[in-house]
Amino acid sequence: MRAEVIQGVFLPFAGTVLGAACVFFMRGALHAGIRRALTGFAAGVMVAASVWSLLVPAMEQASDMGKFAFVPAAAGFWLGILFLLVLDRVIPHLHQNSSEPEGLHARLKRSTMLVLAVTLHNIPEGMAVGVVLAGWVAGNASVTAAGALALSIGIAIQNFPEGAIISMPLRSEGAGKTKAFLYGVLSGVVEPLAALLTICAAGLILPALPYLLSFAAGAMIYVVAEELIPETSIGEHSNLGTLFFAAGFMIMMVLDVALG
Repeated sequence: MRAEVIQGVFLPFAGTVLGAACVFFMRGALHAGIRRALTGFAAGVMVAASVWSLLVPAMEQASDMGKFAFVPAAAGFWLGILFLLVLDRVIPHLHQNSSEPEGLHARLKRSTMLVLAVTLHNIPEGMAVGVVLAGWVAGNASVTAAGALALSIGIAIQNFPEGAIISMPLRSEGAGKTKAFLYGVLSGVVEPLAALLTICAAGLILPALPYLLSFAAGAMIYVVAEELIPETSIGEHSNLGTLFFAAGFMIMMVLDVALG
């Protein structure tokens, strides 16, 4: 496997690991404002990645359909939305600052439910990286190594706060530093796994690449709208989440254009 592929697959996971490692250097729970800012930043990165790295390339690859080039992007987008909707209803999980579990009823620990909540929206991120890398490995002219790297870097940046958002609250609730760190790391394991599985199926994926790119975009947008944006509005009113959303969007846009 090419070094670039390995780098692209594991960069996002490295972001999660580094974020989870904050538990060894920081004391106490994350301040509500910091958590809101980090969540808004992650949402901005995901939205920008969905547009610039996934939906736009999906429509470019369907350009031979003329005025109907939007069809694969629209169809894949809605399939991604529905896929995450089903997972959201099936997988038992618990969001931060919530006491009401979602998904099927299961007698799981609170810490496990929190990890499953983050794991749920790491699935589309891993798929997004895998689909882009698979397109590049298969020789698709519209997917460049630099563009794939830009997506991996962007997701790694937004995974850093996600790792901290898992490990820090667990530590404040009484979990040991090592246990809190491991739970944070565990939440990100699904990303490289999803990416590698997608790349292994590169030959089968290439004909449907426009649909799969937009599928990953739809799944990520579902996570942003259903989970991340509402979390930036919890508690006392603040524009902090909005400002960091804009910052995350801009950074991902710059990465995609500058490196792509």
